[in-house]
Amino acid sequence: MADQKKEQPKQGQINIELDENVAQGIYSNLAIINHSVSEFVVDFVTIMPGVPKSKVKSRIILTPQHAKRFLKALSDNVNRFENAHGEIKDYEQPPIPLNFGPTGEA
Repeated sequence: MADQKKEQPKQGQINIELDENVAQGIYSNLAIINHSVSEFVVDFVTIMPGVPKSKVKSRIILTPQHAKRFLKALSDNVNRFENAHGEIKDYEQPPIPLNFGPTGEA
């Protein structure tokens, strides 16, 4: 056939595209997590030494069910990483004072 058909995902598969800009990723060394009855909000921030102000670089909003699945998936991946590379050391860091104003619920 001269026409090339686009490959359709098989039953039960999802075709996911990764945009070039998204593929670059965003570095984050702080995650702030808030939740309401209906959602979890995870804000990713980059805090740099000597810089008194930072901005949220990315925000992810999850349902409680997806938040729990994400927790399990991240835990499984950390365990696999530690089995392959050794325990990840968790160094004690001084608390970072954060002031985002009044908190609310969605």
